[in-house]
Amino acid sequence: MSKPTKRSSKSGQDHLAIIETTIGSPEEARRLARALVEEKLAACVQISQITSHYMWQEREQEETEYRLRLKTRASLWPKIEIFIQQAHPYDVPQLIFYKLSGASADYQAWVFEETQ
Repeated sequence: MSKPTKRSSKSGQDHLAIIETTIGSPEEARRLARALVEEKLAACVQISQITSHYMWQEREQEETEYRLRLKTRASLWPKIEIFIQQAHPYDVPQLIFYKLSGASADYQAWVFEETQ
């Protein structure tokens, strides 16, 4: 990865964010990750296999899922939320938004360079 050109966000007040969702198969995870990066909604999407334990329709569940961890701008949260809800096969997809209080200047510049 080459060193990004430093530049501020359009608003000057944007922050880095991490958004997480889960999905049921590695193929769906790769499809969603590629779409988010291609649409410039995320600079990077990391995929990891996890085991989830949860209640659904009054029954305990244990499932293998794939966590997608998006590195993006906080200002893109509304667009990403809509994008994932429309593309996601789950009735109630996990959508968690973390606004970051800090990151290295070079990394933040790269994320801002790769998203819009």
